[in-house]
Amino acid sequence: MSHPAFLGLELLETAVMVLDTARTVRYLNPAAETLFELPARETVGRPLSACFSEPAEILAALDAAEKQNASVTEHDVALAVRLTNTIHVAFTVREVESPPYTVLEFRQTDQQRRIANEERLAAQQQANRQLIRNLAHEIKNPLGGIRGAAQLLRKELPDPALHEYTKVITDEADRLQGLLDRLLTPHRLPQLGELNIHEVLERVRSVLLAEYPNGLAVRRDYDTSVPDLYGDKEQLIQAVLNIVRNAAQAMHGAGQIVLKTRIARQVTLNRRRFPLGLTLEIIDNGPGIPEHIRETIFYPLVSARPGGTGIGLHLAHTFIQQHNGTIDFESQPGRTCFTLTLPLNGWTPLDASK
Repeated sequence: MSHPAFLGLELLETAVMVLDTARTVRYLNPAAETLFELPARETVGRPLSACFSEPAEILAALDAAEKQNASVTEHDVALAVRLTNTIHVAFTVREVESPPYTVLEFRQTDQQRRIANEERLAAQQQANRQLIRNLAHEIKNPLGGIRGAAQLLRKELPDPALHEYTKVITDEADRLQGLLDRLLTPHRLPQLGELNIHEVLERVRSVLLAEYPNGLAVRRDYDTSVPDLYGDKEQLIQAVLNIVRNAAQAMHGAGQIVLKTRIARQVTLNRRRFPLGLTLEIIDNGPGIPEHIRETIFYPLVSARPGGTGIGLHLAHTFIQQHNGTIDFESQPGRTCFTLTLPLNGWTPLDASK
C-alpha cells in the first residue's frame, strides 16, 4: 500500500524513486518498476546501493544535492538493469524537507538516436552555411548595383512624385543587404572570455521587456551556484535573444517566459564528455511550434510566422554549436521549452568557417 503522500506519483510516466535520509528506498512508482525491472515489493526497504550494480554517479549526485542544498541533474548515465541490459538515463535529484525525503526522477534517453540526430543536424547546418555563404556573395554585388542605379535614377527623375518608387527600391535593397549580413554573421570564431550566464540573461530580459512593456512576463529561475563559463558574450546574448523573441512574437507579446539555469554533471556534448555543464531552459506558454516545421526549425529561412525570415533560430543553433554546446526543444500547445546545454570548462571552439 503506497503512502498517501506518494499517490500522485503513481500516474507519472517518468520513473520516480523516493529515498529516506539513510538512502533506503521508500517508494518507487510503476514507471520506475518497469524501467528498472525492480518490483516494488522487493525493492522498498532496501538500500539504493543494492538496487543497481554500479550506482556511483547516482550516489555522487546525491552527495552534491545534499552539500549544495539544491537540485542536481545528470545526463546520459549508464545503468545496468538486472545485469543483462544497460539503459541510458538522465535524472534529477531533489530534496524534500517535510518529511525529509530525497526524490529521484529518471528519464530514459536514447543516446544513440540523440547523437545521430545531432550529427545529422550538424552536417545539414554545415552544408546550409556553405550554400548560404555562396549565395550571399553572389547576391551582394548585383544588389549594390541595383541600389546605386536607383540612387542615380532618383537624381535624374524630373517629377518628385516618382521619387517614391526609387525609395522603395533602395529601402528593399537595404533590407536584403541586412538579411545577407545576418546570414553571414556566424562565420567567425567566438571571441572568448569569462562570463556569467546570468548577466547574459539579464541583458536579454531587459531588452525583451523594453520591446514588450505590456502583457509579457519574464520570470527568473536561476541557480546562483552556476560558475562562470568561457564563451563569447555577444554571441550568447544574441542566441538567447533570438529564442525569446520568437517566443514573444508567437504569443503576440502577451504571455510568460521563464529563464531557468541549472548545473549539469557528466554531460556528453558532440561526442565529448565534460565533468560539468550548464543547462539553460527557455520556457514559454505560447501556442507551440507547428508540427510541420519541427524537423527543420533550425534550418535557415524556415519560419512559422508570416513575414518571418527564419534566421533567428539558425543563428542561435550556430552560435551554441560553436560553443561546443547543444540546443534542443520540446513543444506542445501551452508549453515550449528550448534547452541549451553548454560545457563549463575544458573546451575549444568549433570552427565556424566549416
